[in-house]
Amino acid sequence: MKHFTVVLFFLFLSISSHSQALLQAKDYFTAQDSLRGSITPERAWWDLNFYDLKVTIKPEDKFISGSNTIKYTVLEAHQILQIDLQPPLQIEKVTQDGEELIVSSKINAHFITLKKEQKKGDKNEITVYYSGKPREAKNAPWDGGFSWKKDNNGKDFVATSCQGLGASVWWPNKDHMYDEVDSMAISVTVPKGLMDVSNGRLKSVQEHETTTTYNWYVANPINNYGVNVNVGDYVHFGEKYPGEKGTLDMDYYVLKDDLEKAKIHFEDAPKMMKAFEHWFGPYPFYEDSFKLVEVPYLGMEHQSSVTYGNQFMKGYLGRDLSDTGWGLKFDFIIIHEAGHEWFANNITYKDIADMWLHESFTAYSESLFIEYYYGKEAAEDYVIGTRKIIQNDRPIIGAYNVNNEGSSDMYYKGANLLNTIRQVLNDDKKWRSILRGLNKDFYHKTVTTAQIENYISEMAGIDFSTVFDQYLRTIEIPVLEYHYDGKKLKYRYTHVVNGFALPLKVSAGDKTLWIEPTTEWNTSKLKGDIAAFKVGRNFYIDVKKS
Repeated sequence: MKHFTVVLFFLFLSISSHSQALLQAKDYFTAQDSLRGSITPERAWWDLNFYDLKVTIKPEDKFISGSNTIKYTVLEAHQILQIDLQPPLQIEKVTQDGEELIVSSKINAHFITLKKEQKKGDKNEITVYYSGKPREAKNAPWDGGFSWKKDNNGKDFVATSCQGLGASVWWPNKDHMYDEVDSMAISVTVPKGLMDVSNGRLKSVQEHETTTTYNWYVANPINNYGVNVNVGDYVHFGEKYPGEKGTLDMDYYVLKDDLEKAKIHFEDAPKMMKAFEHWFGPYPFYEDSFKLVEVPYLGMEHQSSVTYGNQFMKGYLGRDLSDTGWGLKFDFIIIHEAGHEWFANNITYKDIADMWLHESFTAYSESLFIEYYYGKEAAEDYVIGTRKIIQNDRPIIGAYNVNNEGSSDMYYKGANLLNTIRQVLNDDKKWRSILRGLNKDFYHKTVTTAQIENYISEMAGIDFSTVFDQYLRTIEIPVLEYHYDGKKLKYRYTHVVNGFALPLKVSAGDKTLWIEPTTEWNTSKLKGDIAAFKVGRNFYIDVKKS
């Protein structure tokens, strides 16, 4: 999920200090943070198989009610199971095999005592019934929940967003990223005259006297925050895309008044698919289709139901984040949020502390989109241009086991880290194979930072461990100190972690040289123009003449 560092300049100012907004620094953690962010004993013993989520939405009352049947496999014998649901929503009852169970609650975490003996290998299920007025989003999607809005015709326009905050803000589930459900059904009942668009494929529609139920089915694993409901006066159009795995259904749902402009503007969607299948491999959810869905907030990477609110403008609400001009060649939300289908929805962090795995790669995907259509130099201009957004305020990786993400620098500092690694690799064919390999070898998996770091180093044949440590775990940018007299280049690194190893390509006029600086002074021969000396612009470092 999940959004863009530029927002810090003008949006975070409106978020109150006690808010649980995404990407805000946090100095202390509570017992609730541990219950939300750790794999508790009451979570560890069972494996998610299937959700059957049923929700009735009453926009006029800002009220929802429903149930979730949770199917699971017993990994180890245990009799207490943790389900998460956030106030003001309340659990009405929990049943297993028709018997009502005892529930003990600690605010967001609810501990269910099971009567039936839970034997290793058994496949069981519980049903959780709930209702209430869910938290209303204060500043979606960063400070999420339900967005209760009206369209220009006065009709209800409703959507959910919940990354970081947790999907338990609007439905009961096992609210930790390490265990994705294998598949799920989503049935949403809304007032007549409105439509719900959720994840996966629409299987059926049931008409009632005053309401309509839309039944969706997700055939692939999905993370909790990727599940969504979007309710509005929608119209649909779509196309068939000839993709790497065959024909992909690409469907678009927009408000009636926006249909004609969307038909033109959403041409970026198949362009995105072509570029990203080239760089990352096949779209990961052919079985569930691809959708863009208009919503009353900026947008979010909900799986196979990517939400869109960029006002049918190029750039980020009409702005170029790089100030190079290239950022106005595409709709930022379509490209960025759809890029998350590969990095977030296909490859998913186990712990939100590793959120950079979603955001760094997807921020970098923006420049890869540019490269595919406008060339490598344009892509380099763009990713380098985004460095002005980087703050180096705190490490990119957050604190583990307490539902804590790191700095918003995970976007463009992370993108520049990846671009730097590409320079060291110096083999674009291999770089593309690594990006595609990640999506193949970690297909539909939850992962850790260590797994991805080790994979890149192994596939590259270069140990990038200290490079990752430097950029992900510190706020220091490496400084290359140098002295050059036209014949010899003297150089060293400062402000680096122990053993930091990042080769650099330097030049003096038409003379180029690869150097391998350390924290000790080294000297290399380089004949050239003193005034023309420079370090390759794609390396994200600072340079200081001594």
